[in-house]
Amino acid sequence: MKAEFGELQKSYGEIRLFPENIDDIWHLSHLIAPGDLVFATTLRTGDTATDKIRPEKAEKRPVRLGIRVEKVEFHHYANRLRVTGLIEHGMDQGSHHTLNIETGYEIFVIRQWWKSDLERIDRAVKASVYDVIHILTIEEGEAELFRIRHFGPELVITITMGSGKGMEVNSRTSFFEKVLGQLDPVNGPLVIAGPGFIKEDFMKFFRARESEKAAKAVVVETRRTGAGAVQEVIGLGTLEKLAGDLQLAREVNLMGEFLKRISKGGPVAYGRTEVKNAGACGAIEVILVVDTLIRDPGIVALMEQAERSDAGVIVFSTGFEPGKQLEALGGVAALLRYRIG
Repeated sequence: MKAEFGELQKSYGEIRLFPENIDDIWHLSHLIAPGDLVFATTLRTGDTATDKIRPEKAEKRPVRLGIRVEKVEFHHYANRLRVTGLIEHGMDQGSHHTLNIETGYEIFVIRQWWKSDLERIDRAVKASVYDVIHILTIEEGEAELFRIRHFGPELVITITMGSGKGMEVNSRTSFFEKVLGQLDPVNGPLVIAGPGFIKEDFMKFFRARESEKAAKAVVVETRRTGAGAVQEVIGLGTLEKLAGDLQLAREVNLMGEFLKRISKGGPVAYGRTEVKNAGACGAIEVILVVDTLIRDPGIVALMEQAERSDAGVIVFSTGFEPGKQLEALGGVAALLRYRIG
């Protein structure tokens, strides 16, 4: 993400945003909300003279419009964000229009910016200097490749071969070759994870075949494979060491701390009522909120209250396991400075 800040008056004002990848599009889906004003250059049909006998199809031309947002839809598989609203500035004022925001599409967003919004922008900008991280989880006869997005791990492909743990040496070599072939598009850091010794054996094979690319890879011991291994890798802080993006690791660690405190009767609150009461007492240390609720008026009020009392605000992605766990608890929780009630 590229960002350029205009002059903000009491956190209100314009920020110019330029998404560079699908992660940035996802971030924008949480930075743009109904009621915001978004400016962008878009295509719209203009008035053209037509022949009544042989009418011509009106051509679309680029125009700059200001849209008062009514609806925001993130289309993950289309790599697109649809922003719909009424035109307030530009041609056809009062008409509805939809902006299809893709990578390389510059927009200007005017709104009230919260601290958590600015932290999200800062994280997206810093992440732009790194290549996408991949995690390969591997066991005998099966491997899964995950791409790490800001909204959580994305399964790229599952590779299977042979009859599992009874594989012969030749079959294992063929399996390694098959896995290696799927790593061709991977240019950034790679984590090779799983239980047992097969990950080390694959790493030796990898170094022998593609030493330069293997130099960007690290091996991590996990108890599980698949998505469970990915969560373990993130919780161990491996991504932090590779790329410095702390968010996914922070979600794993905070949810771990929250569950630990619950099991021991420690200072926590969850659900709107409990968190609201904790906030009224100034007891919140960190408030945890799922991304699907950050525009909910009641949740916004809780976040603002937390910020006023110098509490941290962490937004969890519902595309990642800790976010799903938080969603099951009502979508909002808090680590407290002390027990209440």
